[in-house]
Amino acid sequence: MPDANLTRPLLLKALVMSACIAALLWGAWITREITNEPPIQRIVTVRLAETIGTFVEEAARADADPAAVQAASLAYLKAAESAVEDMGRDGRVILVAEAVLAGAAEDATPELEARIAEKLKAGERQ
Repeated sequence: MPDANLTRPLLLKALVMSACIAALLWGAWITREITNEPPIQRIVTVRLAETIGTFVEEAARADADPAAVQAASLAYLKAAESAVEDMGRDGRVILVAEAVLAGAAEDATPELEARIAEKLKAGERQ
């Protein structure tokens, strides 16, 4: 049977050593978290009114049933909203160009139009 007088000091030393290691690991983790810089947010603009206006003009020129035009317009607006939301998921801040003076901010309108077209095609396949 091990001597209780010898076991207690060893157990206490092991406990203190474990606490020191845990404190050092926690300190290293918290230091890394504090010193990490957040990702840089990019600010981009989209000409949303122009994009939607172009669609409305094309729909007006087409000799289609008003109900079909209304359904297509609703699908287009839903696709546009979804596309803008998707574009903002990667950390970008999306500004509507017609509503702000953005200066030299990147214009992401071509990307928006491509995403809308992709969503409309995906909606047709369903």
